[in-house]
Amino acid sequence: MERWRDRLALVTGASGGVGAAVARALVQQGLKVVGCARTVGNIEELAAECKSAGYPGTLIPYRCDLSNEEDILSMFSAVRSQHSGVDICINNAGLARPDTLLSGSTSGWKDMFNVNVLGLSICTREAYQSMRERKVDDGHIININSMSGHQVPPQSVAHFYSATKYAVTALTEGLRQELREAQTHIRATCISPGVVETQFAFKLHDKDPEKAAATYEHMKCLKPEDVAKAVIYVLSTPPHVQVGDIQMRPTEQVT
Repeated sequence: MERWRDRLALVTGASGGVGAAVARALVQQGLKVVGCARTVGNIEELAAECKSAGYPGTLIPYRCDLSNEEDILSMFSAVRSQHSGVDICINNAGLARPDTLLSGSTSGWKDMFNVNVLGLSICTREAYQSMRERKVDDGHIININSMSGHQVPPQSVAHFYSATKYAVTALTEGLRQELREAQTHIRATCISPGVVETQFAFKLHDKDPEKAAATYEHMKCLKPEDVAKAVIYVLSTPPHVQVGDIQMRPTEQVT
């Protein structure tokens, strides 16, 4: 990880859960981290914690709505003017709505697609352009995907969400191919966790907190820090090593 010290990583969805854990881990490794989310109060608190802990890196909170292209472009412009540009892009932000295929709302589908697919793709494009402008040839783009991007879960409320994550699987491989065609050494990786103990289930089942809590009670789930360690592993591999996808789930998870 020494070669990444003092370089800049963008982490989307950094206000909690996996995003916050990844941001903290990167700051511990000495990176400058721009952590973005729609609300930045939690990121500001995390930045203060990292500073008081004496971590060698810095966490820079930035408000950005990943469903709004203008917000994303404004963020990349600010990063360019204030910090040169992005060397690592961690596309972590994700959204799930309990909208089934047979009776789901179009607005719920659009919300998921705009963040999980379009937002991720816009960030990827802008990160690559930032690297190319500065002749950065060893950058890394990591998409935090899901096991639902590899097999459809047997819960109707997660089917459209699963479709967006299948898209992330295809987008990551397509990105890897295009980066090769562009003759760069920028790498693309997908990390696909199973059940991680975060607020995810409580947002998906926002009208049924008991059902949300049950998601995490019947097994020992992954922790956000487990996913953050996978990110550090991927970044620490030698430049000639292409890690395409890491699929990780709790040992006790069946489906």
